[in-house]
Amino acid sequence: MTEDEKLYSIALTRMTGFNSTIALHLYREAGSASALYAGRNSIGDIVADISPRLTEAMKDWSQALERAHAEMEFAKKYGIQVLTLGDTSYPSRLANCPDAPIVLYYKGTAELNAPRVINIVGTRHCTTYGQDLVRKLVNRLAEICPDILIVSGLAYGIDICAHRNALQHGIDTIGVLAHGLEKIYPAHHRETAVLMVGKGGLLTEYMSLSHMDKSNFVRRNRIVAGMCDATVLVESAAKGGGLITAEMGMDYGRSVFAFPGAVGAKYSEGCNNLIRSNGAGLITSADDLVAAMGWNSDLLLKEARDEGIERSCFPSLTDEEQQVVALLQSNGDLQLNVMSVKLNIPIGRLTSLLFQLEMKGVVRAMAGGQWHLLG
Repeated sequence: MTEDEKLYSIALTRMTGFNSTIALHLYREAGSASALYAGRNSIGDIVADISPRLTEAMKDWSQALERAHAEMEFAKKYGIQVLTLGDTSYPSRLANCPDAPIVLYYKGTAELNAPRVINIVGTRHCTTYGQDLVRKLVNRLAEICPDILIVSGLAYGIDICAHRNALQHGIDTIGVLAHGLEKIYPAHHRETAVLMVGKGGLLTEYMSLSHMDKSNFVRRNRIVAGMCDATVLVESAAKGGGLITAEMGMDYGRSVFAFPGAVGAKYSEGCNNLIRSNGAGLITSADDLVAAMGWNSDLLLKEARDEGIERSCFPSLTDEEQQVVALLQSNGDLQLNVMSVKLNIPIGRLTSLLFQLEMKGVVRAMAGGQWHLLG
């Protein structure tokens, strides 16, 4: 992605008053932020349904570009990646959401398009029961699904418990922030955040020095939900941020799971209600989660690799596997979400198929979340 496109994308977020839905609509209609800037004096020719007020406002980019230049300098100085929608490093799952941010700021080492990505969320007032659930969940995931990426919001309670357990067990973990990367909130989590940069990362849609509104924390939940294959709700009261993330996940067509709790327990009420209304699948362990997502092949693949089992040169394929192979043969390397659309196969099921094919030595996961057909 060119530096100019990044610059104009940052400016576009300011031109649209940080309204991600409007910015995304303009971006997709024009094809790029650069195209919007180039056609700024006749924007109606590019975007047919733009309002007269916005048409006029889109003519003068001077202040927005001045701020964008400053943000680019800030990012360069502190080793922050500026990811735009057209960037291969941008979370591909999130890119398909109707309110995806057109720019993300990322400091870290983890692959945001890892083959398997989940978020672990819940109450800020987690109990010992909730902490034990997170510890056991992450510990077991490290054994049976070691390449998983764990996402949360760096908040008190379940969030920070998820991050710290991921670090302890060598799993990459991403914290999605509700503010710019010049600060860490809450400050008590700074030490953990620093460790995450080396084994995971910090991600935000907010520029440096952005005002930290309460609404930012709700908005960032859509990123937590949208960049993942599944949401895991550990503990929640009847209302809370974890439930909001779960609901957003459902809206995006993602899988949602919840741990049940004791009847009448305050911080299990939200989980129990969600399970009862069929909004979330009930899980009691990492094995339940992995089986529900069709990720069982991870452990089998690891065992096969450890034992040095040679893959058959001509493995037998199921009809669905043959569809995947045919798609990759005709299109070349593709990302998971693109394949899901083209094949009309849900992401959870497609993930299982791809890893069955990987076990057979037919495909391989590549950088940028793409899948490559071998030989």
